Amino acid sequence: MMSSLVAFVGAAFLIAMVPGPSTAVILRRAVMNGRVNGMATVLGNECGVLLWGLAAAFGLSALLLASRLAYDAMRITGAVVLVYMGTRALWKARHKGGVDEEPAPAAAVSHGRAFRQGLITNFANPKAGVFAVSFLPQFVPHGAPVLATLVLFSVIWAVVDMIWYLPMVWLAGRARVLLQRASIRRRMEQVSGLVLLGLGIRLAAES
Repeated sequence: MMSSLVAFVGAAFLIAMVPGPSTAVILRRAVMNGRVNGMATVLGNECGVLLWGLAAAFGLSALLLASRLAYDAMRITGAVVLVYMGTRALWKARHKGGVDEEPAPAAAVSHGRAFRQGLITNFANPKAGVFAVSFLPQFVPHGAPVLATLVLFSVIWAVVDMIWYLPMVWLAGRARVLLQRASIRRRMEQVSGLVLLGLGIRLAAES
């Protein structure tokens, strides 16, 4: 069991390092609205990770493998969410003031909204569900109680993912102090908007 845990933690860290929609959303929220909102987004994201892990443990996410219709519905939903967030960021960038304005803080975002954004971004991605149901069972040692072990691995997966994002949010919060000019904030919105829009289009186009 211990060797399985060590192998799983190492694999979970490698998975966390792969950038995706959640990374883009978390960094944008931390840079634009500060570390606390960034952490709220991380917590929402990890709730999504945990839900996918539990779904895999109880066999629910296996439906995404068995049903093309269910997978496509989740895929299109996730793509719409990402395209919406990317379009919204680009709209904000376009409607901000002139380049030489005084520094302006970003619009306040509640912690609850940041949490929901992280949760929706993760849970609307069907690839996370397919990955959970194909990834977690590989590390269950022979003879171990399957359901209990999968639930344990789901919790560890969420914790490892959060540990990876903590220093990222801290650094993004530090960078926020240097990014107070309105022109720089506008550029950040443009870049994050394009990234989210591109991820959404890619998700929609994938088979």
